[in-house]
Amino acid sequence: MNGSDLAARQATIRRRIEELAPWFHNIDLNGIPTAPDHPLNDYPTWKWRRFAHAVPEDLSGRTVLDIGCNAGFYALEMKRRGAELVVGIDEDERYLSQARLAAEVTGLEVEFHRLSVYDVARLAQKFDLVLFMGVLYHLRHPLLALDLIHEHVAGDLVLFQTMQRGSDVVWELEEDYGFWNDSIFHYAGFPAMYFIEQRYAGDPSNWWIPNRACAEAMLRSAGFEILQHPEDEVYLCRRVPAPATRGAPPALRPPHPDEAMTARRHKRLE
Repeated sequence: MNGSDLAARQATIRRRIEELAPWFHNIDLNGIPTAPDHPLNDYPTWKWRRFAHAVPEDLSGRTVLDIGCNAGFYALEMKRRGAELVVGIDEDERYLSQARLAAEVTGLEVEFHRLSVYDVARLAQKFDLVLFMGVLYHLRHPLLALDLIHEHVAGDLVLFQTMQRGSDVVWELEEDYGFWNDSIFHYAGFPAMYFIEQRYAGDPSNWWIPNRACAEAMLRSAGFEILQHPEDEVYLCRRVPAPATRGAPPALRPPHPDEAMTARRHKRLE
């Protein structure tokens, strides 16, 4: 590629990036950052570097699902580690368009579909690694989301991240407390979730923000064993049998055998 061709390609990439702005993921596309003025600086690259060691460096032969993939930063990183199949889902079509552009420019093959976490049963597949990064606090029904992930798409490992506020103290709780024992709710180490009625950080989609004890308790309650806590907000978990007290959640939108998305994936994996 000569100099003029390279300049033309760079100009095209820059134009397409600008057409899809604003970006939340700052991704380097052929030397052009997608969000150079990000308020969190080079995000999520700096965040990823703090826990990247917790993810297997070689994902050859494994399948990965990135729930709430945004512009695809983590999905692309999983493909760089050799994953056989990487699927990213998000409800926002603009984010998906950004992710498809990032995959195109980087030459990494990732599937992207418009789905919510509540629709994961429609994928009709369990994955070796599920990424659920920065989504929980944007949900009105966060525990249901974890239950659906456990029931329908988590095959082994889950990489989980959520914003946390409040105390980072974690209690070792008893299995039960008496009705008149209300003192436990006044201590920092008890699991608590903060409800945001209006906005937090200017974002109306911030609904529930757990403290650390609550985040960990919710993971265990949904059937995820915490293997590592490599970063303040990040957990590497393994799917285990759900607690006996928790019934399996129904698929809110079960897969249909004639769905093109399901049919294509099954054909590809044969």
